[in-house]
Amino acid sequence: MAVTQAGLEGIIAAESDICFIDGDRGILSYQGYNIHTLADHATFEEVIYLLWHGRLPKQSELDALKVDLVRYRPIPKEVVEFLGKVPKGAPMDVLRTAVSMLGLYDPKARENSPEANEEKAARLMAQTATIVTTFDRLRNGKPVVEGDPKLGLAANFLYTLTGKKPDDVMEHVFDIALTLHADHELNASTFAARVVAATLSDIHSAVTAGIGALKGPLHGGANEEVIRMLLEAGDERTALEHVQDMLAHKIKIPGFGHRVYHTEDPRATHLRALSEELGRRTGHLDLYLTSKKIEETIKEQKHLNANVDFYSASTYYSLGIPIDLFTPIFAVSRMSGWTAHVLEQYRNNRLIRPRADYTGKPVGEKWIPINER
Repeated sequence: MAVTQAGLEGIIAAESDICFIDGDRGILSYQGYNIHTLADHATFEEVIYLLWHGRLPKQSELDALKVDLVRYRPIPKEVVEFLGKVPKGAPMDVLRTAVSMLGLYDPKARENSPEANEEKAARLMAQTATIVTTFDRLRNGKPVVEGDPKLGLAANFLYTLTGKKPDDVMEHVFDIALTLHADHELNASTFAARVVAATLSDIHSAVTAGIGALKGPLHGGANEEVIRMLLEAGDERTALEHVQDMLAHKIKIPGFGHRVYHTEDPRATHLRALSEELGRRTGHLDLYLTSKKIEETIKEQKHLNANVDFYSASTYYSLGIPIDLFTPIFAVSRMSGWTAHVLEQYRNNRLIRPRADYTGKPVGEKWIPINER
């Protein structure tokens, strides 16, 4: 008899070299490198190369990747025109559609060789960021900011979003945030992308499926809920009262608990520190302090740990990022992981085709003519 598990929890669905998680010990690693090591030492561009190639780049290889990520930043004029016409309040829907549109204009759209797919991965990595910042500028009636070729991906994103070049601290914080969100094994969006890739569909279709999955509030949208909760409360006392009321009514507190981690999410360890550091620099320390009190309360009463979404909320807010762009930024970072998994799926492909445990009526139902029903 087949073994079934709701939500495929604990089921091994693929072999992968890319990401390792130990939920009991709070370990996350990319290609063998602990996330703490990468957060402390790596740039996001180095992490991208690591996810795609399984090793850290040499200087010449890193330089070549940076050149590619700069030259691939511009998006087709047809996509820019689309971004200027769409509704202002649905950035994830816009991103999903715009990334799919990129496939129409990619010069190697119909090629499926490893070399062509690696080039398309680099284009997607660069252009996803451009889509997000271009859309936000256009919806606010502001001119699109051309990227600065001297800036890395993190700094250029903040520059083209705000029109101001970030200082070294803000660039460093955002670079770490991108690293922390880059990959997370077979989460819902990555699994969706791999399922599409396993049909040998194109890479644009695969990552578009990933974006669609990330859009769901049970996956990528929790940090938006966290910051709205903090801002609506207004002060620490009100926030704690609100949390106590949610607990009393058994309402899930956004940013707490995780399907995989049974101890602290190692990404939250860094984001907690980044939230405090940025809060002090930008005048939003109250958000960090309120978050800390909420975390202590939830830990004491429900024995739940903060996950990656909880402190990323106040971190992104302190960077001046609009709230409804929090999840699109997640996609900008996770594009590195999605494309790494799609490339891996192509290299050793087998169609992903699980079975379902049938729970319907007994097979062999008698046909009833329509006039007798």
